[in-house]
Amino acid sequence: MAEKPIYRRVLLKLSGEGLMGAQQFGFESDAMERIAEEVKTVRDMGVQVCLVIGGGNIFRGLSGVAAGIERASADYMGMLATVINAIGMQSVLEGIGVETRVLSAIPMATVCEPYIRRRAVRHLEKGRVVIFAAGTGNPYFTTDTAAALRAAEMECDALMKGTQVDGVYSADPKKVKDATRYDELSYKDVLTNDLGVMDASAISLSRENGIPILVFSIHTPGAFAEVVNGRGKSTIIRELAEA
Repeated sequence: MAEKPIYRRVLLKLSGEGLMGAQQFGFESDAMERIAEEVKTVRDMGVQVCLVIGGGNIFRGLSGVAAGIERASADYMGMLATVINAIGMQSVLEGIGVETRVLSAIPMATVCEPYIRRRAVRHLEKGRVVIFAAGTGNPYFTTDTAAALRAAEMECDALMKGTQVDGVYSADPKKVKDATRYDELSYKDVLTNDLGVMDASAISLSRENGIPILVFSIHTPGAFAEVVNGRGKSTIIRELAEA
């Protein structure tokens, strides 16, 4: 008998860098196809899946500011980069038979649907993968915050953050060899110790809505499905009882 997932509906947050593979910019087909297969596996388990993808592989708002672009304009440019990523991932997912819809917080009817909460929920109920693009539609907010917001609006059981490492560490494990890895953290721990998992707004929003955050490596084959099944290597961030 097939194992039953412990989550009914999840939001997967990916960085734009996760689509680059070994490249320095843009997309790598192998990386996108591998992620699409991970999503398909979880969708085929009967889990409703939605995604938020960053745009750092194309444009970063703060980099634009450093180049002399006004902050709000730079952030809008970053939001458009997330739309490009969303459309690309939609194409790859549909290429392997996964019906997918892109909903953008900035209306652009020629290429995708506008974000309407009830429409997004209906797509999920029909078994479609939904990709939320253009962040929150407002400057000064990151795609981490957009992911926490959409997870709350969709009433997701968990927010899954696929990263470059297999959980949350006290420091970058690629730079600090003896960095401590955590299996479990409270929202307060993350905020107090400035662990940099997600920005403070995203952590606070998840805390207010009781949505656990699971951090795992998107580069480990099968990790997404393992985490959805309550196994695998990850760090879970949730409300913990005071000692």
